[in-house]
Amino acid sequence: MAELITTKLDPDSHLLLDQPLLRLPHELLRKNLKSAQRQIEITNKSINTSLQAPGAQQKPADALAALDATLAKAHSLKRKLEALHAEEKVLHRQQRARIQHLEDLHGVASLADVKYDHWAHTRLDRLLVDYLLRQGYVESARELAKEKGIEDLVDVGVFEECGRIERSLREGHEVKEALAWCAENKQALKKLGGGSLLELELRLQQFIELARSGDVGRLMEAVAHARKYLAGGQDAEFGLRAGGLLAQPADTVVEPYRTMYSRNRYPHLATLFLKTHHDLFSLPAQPLLHTALSAGLSALKTPTCHSIHAARHPTGAPVCPICSTELNDLARNVPYAHHTKSFMEEDPVVLPNGRVFGRERLRVLNEKVGTGRGKVRDPTEVGGVEWDESVVRKVFIS
Repeated sequence: MAELITTKLDPDSHLLLDQPLLRLPHELLRKNLKSAQRQIEITNKSINTSLQAPGAQQKPADALAALDATLAKAHSLKRKLEALHAEEKVLHRQQRARIQHLEDLHGVASLADVKYDHWAHTRLDRLLVDYLLRQGYVESARELAKEKGIEDLVDVGVFEECGRIERSLREGHEVKEALAWCAENKQALKKLGGGSLLELELRLQQFIELARSGDVGRLMEAVAHARKYLAGGQDAEFGLRAGGLLAQPADTVVEPYRTMYSRNRYPHLATLFLKTHHDLFSLPAQPLLHTALSAGLSALKTPTCHSIHAARHPTGAPVCPICSTELNDLARNVPYAHHTKSFMEEDPVVLPNGRVFGRERLRVLNEKVGTGRGKVRDPTEVGGVEWDESVVRKVFIS
């Protein structure tokens, strides 16, 4: 009974990391619905315009051609709605699978239950797939999800599209795909507050490329582009920046125009796209694996793990993950664990190097390492310095 009490499972605390699991399908379903509504409105408007044309003055052949065009529009709308419906069915299936996955945790009473091990391994697989997707290893992520049978619990398609657009900006120096994405999600981006900033930055980059050549014809085209996309109700800053570029050549050393002409703007645009994409779909900025790992490291971290003594006298002991060479730097910036109870050994004493041990445990360990009578040394150091027992001081904790 004591074991069940100490290992009682709190599902709500475990699910703090799993909020994006349900948010993303919800956002995609909302986007799917808006797309269907937009297609219906566009087709309905087009058909009504065709039907309102004066029929008495039309020749029979023209009337049949208009009717055929109307039927073609209706068939095109049907195909688009069928595709959206198929996508909606997939999203509903994913939602059911994810809800069931989270519901399974509420059926586990204890951390000692074997069902919890199975659920935790499934979540670990999800976190690994999420990490691989964010690092660009789409095929590896897809194969891992397929092998573990968690295709409905991960979002390969969403990150694949996101990665393709990011690469087109960062490596291909192209903004067309990113602008198409902005147009597809135009209404949702307006609700983000600063979401439309991405589109303005992309339009400004188009202006920069037009102005880069210095050709008069291209400059006139750049002015028309700025009037269409960077003026008239938009952020005035973009219009002013564009106007300043017209007076500066591509090799200028005047800031901020020198930076604006630089190719380093494309990585900035890629980063801005990633942030906007993740904000739109309620995705965390960093991989969930990092968040989970940081939480675990914080639970184990103590001030001793990064003390001066630990840095000067590494023991290489595999007992503490924080002190291991693999995780020591990673855990350096995470907060310390919040301990409400002391776990000091009985009758603690401190050695000259600052290490604290229980007196009896220190005696036993020194016997095992073969320390001479009347001498004592730090048992965690191989070949460490031996001190007289008189230098060992008792520790008092207030």
